[in-house]
Amino acid sequence: MTSTTGFAAIPRVSRVAGRLRVPGDKSISHRYAMLAAIAEGTSRVSGYAPGADCAATLACLEGLGVRVNRLSQPTGEPGEIVIEGRGPRGLRKPAGTLDAANSGTSMRLFAGLLAAHPFTCVVGGDASLSRRPMRRVIEPLTRMGARIDSHDGRPPLTIHGADLHAITYLPDVPSAQVKSAVLLAGLHAEGRTAVKEPTPTRDHTERALEAFGGRVIRDGDLVAVDGGQRLRAITGTVPGDVSSALFWLALAGGTPDSDLVIDGVGLNPSRTAVFAVLRRAGVQLDLPPEAGSPAESSGEPMGSIRVRYGSPASFEITPADVPLMIDEIPGLAAMAAMQPGVQMTVRGAKELRVKESDRITMLARGFAGLGIRVDEYDDGFTIYGGPPAGGEADAAGDHRLAMAFAIAGSRAAGPVHVTGADAVAVSYPGFFEELDRIARGRS
Repeated sequence: MTSTTGFAAIPRVSRVAGRLRVPGDKSISHRYAMLAAIAEGTSRVSGYAPGADCAATLACLEGLGVRVNRLSQPTGEPGEIVIEGRGPRGLRKPAGTLDAANSGTSMRLFAGLLAAHPFTCVVGGDASLSRRPMRRVIEPLTRMGARIDSHDGRPPLTIHGADLHAITYLPDVPSAQVKSAVLLAGLHAEGRTAVKEPTPTRDHTERALEAFGGRVIRDGDLVAVDGGQRLRAITGTVPGDVSSALFWLALAGGTPDSDLVIDGVGLNPSRTAVFAVLRRAGVQLDLPPEAGSPAESSGEPMGSIRVRYGSPASFEITPADVPLMIDEIPGLAAMAAMQPGVQMTVRGAKELRVKESDRITMLARGFAGLGIRVDEYDDGFTIYGGPPAGGEADAAGDHRLAMAFAIAGSRAAGPVHVTGADAVAVSYPGFFEELDRIARGRS
């Protein structure tokens, strides 16, 4: 259990079995809330992610004049929200700075959403977010006609909305957030706005736009929207977060005699490349027969995943793998760390250095604190499986590192403590309670 100081003593896990659910998908939750705000009518979304990042998006929308009703749910359970849409360019000038807290997704997507609104506003965040690069969205939005001031390309962002014109944009770094910011701005731009992707990225924005009645043009590696579209409200469900589920897949996949089913997980093909990596690592992974075909919910497929311990093997994540599983790498590292004789090598993942923390350096330090050897590279690392001896790991305020150290630490030979463990509230407030249930055989 975590304390008020963010310190967690990690329970020992000997086997993982049963069924569980994970919180709603963060990426989808952000997008549904923002699109609901500019749609016509009242949207009702169940399964909304309970973490601090998605709460920041709702708070920012309220600051922009959007009425949001959060329906009562038990702490840590998937939420249900009702949003009254204000229509295209219907957001109003906020009274003060919008606080995106720790959420890079909120900040980058709001930059695109607000770029065409006829007012100036400031979007800020916490100390971690204020170090993250924003030029990747500033540049295309500026080309479209907006003016965005920053601190040397970092937050806070002062967004001066303007009449926008369409562009065709080729990002330097594959990024679903950059693509999404440009497409959201394109909804209010004159003409057809397109993003040409050098490598495919998550397509949650495209699916969400279509769920809200928008039209998206796909042509090979190009995705585009026409300006002037009017969106309509939806009643929809957010699937369980694949990135959160990955930590339990890693724990079960790395713990002998385990057999776990995770229900209601998002199975969007742009998020499931990590399943192939799990299989390369020797994990037995499938959809149980009783699950049937994945159900479509507002354009997003979802279903149940069954994971069993298999035959552990060393594995690699190549530069081609990275864009579709950047958030899952810490969980995969945890799985490698807990298994003797297993090596995991990641290359082409320099983007990890500009996440909530420098995830390459802080991951290496944290696992070293648990007795695991990690070779660090500029664009990745090699981790040599243990199991961990025990010790202390600092999550550096990063929710995914806190969960990764906890998962690996649950298989350690000696006691493990994680500092900064309260960071899990960003995406998975009930994570440590779920880990305790698993350790007690109650999942």
